[in-house]
Formats: sequence, structure tokens, C-alpha cells
Amino acid sequence: MTESKKEFLRTVKFTLFSISAGIVQVVVFTLLEEVLHWQHWVCYLLALCASVLWNFTLNRKFTFHSASNIPIAMAKVAGFYVVFTPLSTWWTAVLTGPKVGWNEYVVLVLTMVANFVSEYLFQRFVVFRNSLDT
Repeated sequence: MTESKKEFLRTVKFTLFSISAGIVQVVVFTLLEEVLHWQHWVCYLLALCASVLWNFTLNRKFTFHSASNIPIAMAKVAGFYVVFTPLSTWWTAVLTGPKVGWNEYVVLVLTMVANFVSEYLFQRFVVFRNSLDT
């Protein structure tokens, strides 16, 4: 299989698993927001954590076929989220707050798109760069 075909299939798999992770995130977010009525940023943060664990597990095994050291790979992903989570939690609070007042679900979807693109690039070129298809 050519390298470009492998990369295309890798991108398709990542997209499909990310969609499933997005579903996990929306379900957890909705339960916490609508049923428990927790603060929006808490709902977002917990839903993001559930989504990240789901996405990492599936993509490591099926998208990147990585046999690399799982704790090290997860630490790298955690490093990504040490930056992404505070930023996205901050912009979520600002955009859904009383001064801006955007709909929580619009902000959630926009944040998920930003997460999708940046996470793919980070996992592909940093986390699993040297362990693809091992």
C-alpha cells in the first residue's frame, strides 16, 4: 500500500474515531449540563476527559497501530491537554458568559472542531511519529 493511501486511511479512521469520541463528549456533557445542572465549564472539562480517554485508546490501537510505550504516549497526550484544556475552558467560559452569551452547544461544537484538527496533528507528528504501524 502506498504511503499516501496509508495516510488517507489513517485520516479517515481518526475522523471516525473522533466522531465517536465527540458523541461520548456530547452525551457526557449533556447529562451533566441538563440532568445535574452543573456549571458549564465543569461539564465541559469532565466530558472532554471522557472523550480524550476514548479517543486515545482507539486511535493508538487502530489508527496509528502503535506499539509504543503507552504511559509515555499518554503522557504526551496529557501534555497536549495541559495546554488545550485551560485555553478551551477559558474561551468556553468567556464565550458562554453573560458578556458574550453564545449558546453552549455552539461553543462546544467549535471547540470540538479545534480539538479535532490540533489533536490529529499532535498525535500524528509528535506522539506516534516514530511508532506508526509497529
